[in-house]
Amino acid sequence: MKNSIDKLFDGFIFPQSGVKLSNRIVMAPMTTYSGNADGTVSDAELAYYKRRSTGLGMVVTACAYVIPHGKGFFGQIGAHSDAMIPSLTALANTIKAEGAKAILQIYHGGRMSPAAEVPNGIVLSASNVPAVREGAVTPIAMTEEQILETITAFGEATRRAIAAGFDGVEIHGANTYLIQQFFSPHANRRTDRWGGDVVKRMAFPLAVTKAVVDAVAKYAKHPFVVGYRLSPEEVENPGITIDDTLQLVDALALQKLDYLHVSTMDFWGASMRNAADTKPRTLIINERVGDRIPVIGVGSIKTAENAQSVMASGIPLVALGRELLMEPDWQRKVKVDLEPIRVALSLKAQHELVIPDTMWNAMITYKGWFPIVE
Repeated sequence: MKNSIDKLFDGFIFPQSGVKLSNRIVMAPMTTYSGNADGTVSDAELAYYKRRSTGLGMVVTACAYVIPHGKGFFGQIGAHSDAMIPSLTALANTIKAEGAKAILQIYHGGRMSPAAEVPNGIVLSASNVPAVREGAVTPIAMTEEQILETITAFGEATRRAIAAGFDGVEIHGANTYLIQQFFSPHANRRTDRWGGDVVKRMAFPLAVTKAVVDAVAKYAKHPFVVGYRLSPEEVENPGITIDDTLQLVDALALQKLDYLHVSTMDFWGASMRNAADTKPRTLIINERVGDRIPVIGVGSIKTAENAQSVMASGIPLVALGRELLMEPDWQRKVKVDLEPIRVALSLKAQHELVIPDTMWNAMITYKGWFPIVE
């Protein structure tokens, strides 16, 4: 097996920034619910990242909100204030000390934000259409001033990531949060310059991307990675289609980005909208823009053979999420052909796996996310 997976451990250079990864293995961003109430990183989170960063090429953190009304859930870390820089520095240093590049994911929760977590309980989104989920709050459509303020906040969060010593940022345009809400015909019913056809719905994502890229040009003294995460489809009607997404990635490929990270639960999963369309979404995107911008694949990549199959399909970087929760030693076991790799979550293993209490409780509550053994 060792010879068949050597490519996983080849270095990789991002063509835009020139930043070099020691290997092709990426830790995907995962919510920890474990930050302090003021948005700083907790000691439990630092221990969690330290346990998982060894031997990886790159670690993408849980999402950090860029402005107070962008906080999406309890226990989330913030990049909304210069007061967060010391805390963010500790997080970046913890990851980099283990040899991985440290990437801060930045975002705004939009209509996914619970009222209890945002100032004055006011939930903002592209328009006043609630999320399709039980108990969803009806949001207030953002004003022009709030939109521009939020775009600026993404650039400021990037400046703070640079000051904190991160190697890059990932713009979170996926998983139904604000950037995706602006792109979505379900969430965005605006009739001004920020809504309408697919080109107008791209305006906010592209403005955020420009603010981030401009901040890097202004503040970064060393090569700095900028990535973009996206969800390729929505199940709602109207909702994002793969044709919409292909137009978006064409536009993103023209920006000064280092990678696209396609958020899927199963890399090989087919369309959410059309049962007759069986081709994996990430492969469609890679075929469209992979020669212009590297694509990261993620979703149910549990074994070395799974990872090798993904790279054999033409995807240059492999991200692991749940797999690194269950098996923090995944890369070491694969590299030295050491079995077994754990592919289920033991209810007795929390301390061994170094998972914070709040995150652990969420993991075992949503059991469908993990195979669980006693």
